[in-house]
Amino acid sequence: MARKFAEITFTPSVKAAQTRYGSRAANEGFEFAEDPGDTLSEVEAAFIEARDGFYQATINENGWPYVQFRGGPPGFLKVLDGRTIGYADFRGNRQYLSVGNLAANDRIAMILMDYPNRRRLKIWARARLVHHDEDPELLARLEVPTYRARVERAVVMTIEAVDWNCPQHITPRFSEAEIDELVAPLRSRISELEATAGDPPAVPTGPRSAIGDGPLDLVIAGIRQLTPEVHAYELRRSDFEDLPAVAAGSHIQVPVPFGDGRQETRTYSISSDPSRRDAYEIAVRLDPEGQGGSRTIHERYALGLRIRASLPRNAFSLHENARPAVLIAGGIGITPLKAMAQSLRADGRAFHLYFAARSRSHMAYRSELAVARDDAVTFYPGDEGRRIDIEALLSDAPADAVFYVCGPERLIDAVRRSADALGLDRKRVRFELFTTATPEAGDSAFQVCLARSRTELTIAHDQSILDALLDAGIDTDYACKSGTCGTCAVKVLDGTPVHRDSTLSRAERDQAGLMCTCISRAATESLVLDL
Repeated sequence: MARKFAEITFTPSVKAAQTRYGSRAANEGFEFAEDPGDTLSEVEAAFIEARDGFYQATINENGWPYVQFRGGPPGFLKVLDGRTIGYADFRGNRQYLSVGNLAANDRIAMILMDYPNRRRLKIWARARLVHHDEDPELLARLEVPTYRARVERAVVMTIEAVDWNCPQHITPRFSEAEIDELVAPLRSRISELEATAGDPPAVPTGPRSAIGDGPLDLVIAGIRQLTPEVHAYELRRSDFEDLPAVAAGSHIQVPVPFGDGRQETRTYSISSDPSRRDAYEIAVRLDPEGQGGSRTIHERYALGLRIRASLPRNAFSLHENARPAVLIAGGIGITPLKAMAQSLRADGRAFHLYFAARSRSHMAYRSELAVARDDAVTFYPGDEGRRIDIEALLSDAPADAVFYVCGPERLIDAVRRSADALGLDRKRVRFELFTTATPEAGDSAFQVCLARSRTELTIAHDQSILDALLDAGIDTDYACKSGTCGTCAVKVLDGTPVHRDSTLSRAERDQAGLMCTCISRAATESLVLDL
């Protein structure tokens, strides 16, 4: 069964253009979809009734289209049922171009925009005009009592097809109310600081200043709230030229300016579509149990702030052959897997994404993933009693599938245990961990000797090597503190390490002799490090 919008729009001339410009194969899938896309789901209904305006196109007897913007209070365009929408038509400039066109040709096309979140919904429908004396009850349903504008008629539309557009080339714009909502936390924070004695060190915001010392000069060009705890930050080059190309799974290190004058770095996955060159997007979850980095970013990353970040790096890349992919995300672990899903979909490769979180409202990027309508995403909101059956998921996957897991440590452990129990090749299970390093039961103290500085340190059972190095005033590189970036890796000259990182390759561990000091420990009584 074809998607209805493809039946309407994929005319012979359109198919010829797709063939000429190389997109015909990618678009053929719309002609063989299980979902016809001619009814509104809860996602579309909620999106429609949150709009305060839309663009509509009609056609006159001469074949000319006419595009008109229709505006009103949020919710003035109403969903009457799964196939019907309508609005009260307020008196305008009395040219009646759209009204006249619909009297001759009932076809209508609409585009509904969500500029802050860079989303748009397309609707094809057949419209009819309804006057008050014809159906007063219907007009009463469509009227907006709080909006003082004269209603002349109703426009009621029977939906033929709906389709979501990709966010490419949508410039974020914000209404006055949206801006007020965005800056409210900043105003609150300013009030808190003004009420205290003494101000924290200022974050540079001038056009010539930037925080951090990385090679990539970026500016925060957009901020949006994805969930109650997650903010997304759009990063563009300060000269607004193209950014270095990235592949799905890439991450970037950004500077974090703490209030006491310290400056550290944190590592975040690039969650935006890998095909974008104008901007990267990272999503930062506020972690109340963390070390303060996420809170600092939430409080101090503001529009226009310049940061000097690292170049992108990828330690979690997709396989390159045609084998299907199974993506398993837990909470904020969706960030690299969202980019993977977009890359796989664009390449026409088979995949399925399983996304678990405590509730739908805590699922970052849920609406963007839901609009794909290709049955390639399954959600597991915990508050609805839905849980991923890991063993069944792995058992039912294609025999040659490659698994990508990102999220809490308990999710990754569950996948690895089930994979081992089923006898799956460990090379087919790839993971990225989103957690900070924590001691494990049974960890014991050990000694570390620094060969270059001839310094000896005792590493306590609940202390990391990195923390001991910093406490001793040893200058050493680090970033994520969770074994996911490899910045703190050093060479082991003697002794046997216990590797707990998720970034170093087997060759880096065995042949180069590297270990991550932020999370790994010792299997022997002592280690000698090249520091």
